[in-house]
Amino acid sequence: MKNYTLLGALTLVLGQPVFATEMPAMPMDKMPMKEMQMEQSGAMATAQASGTVKAIDSQKGSVTIAHGPVPAVKWPAMTMGFKATPEQLAQVQVGQQVMFEFKSEGMTATLLSIKPMQ
Repeated sequence: MKNYTLLGALTLVLGQPVFATEMPAMPMDKMPMKEMQMEQSGAMATAQASGTVKAIDSQKGSVTIAHGPVPAVKWPAMTMGFKATPEQLAQVQVGQQVMFEFKSEGMTATLLSIKPMQ
């Protein structure tokens, strides 16, 4: 009886990947997406925060900032890159404490303003 139980369990566990690979992909290019109601989680939000400049990349037009929690966009404290203009990048240096305002749209965050804290 133990052998049948073990055989049944192994069949279930090892058989799962086989069933998953046999399923055809659902083509999404012909789906009528315009009529579907979707949550706008990628909507643009504006927020203010403070943090420490960790890196500046003039080539990419970005600044990396370690910031505290940002309740306005429900972000925890983290270190991340923000798009920035050359003028904004010129105002700050690595290691400086800064106050900044940004807009967040989906996975993209763009600085609206940034200034060193006194």
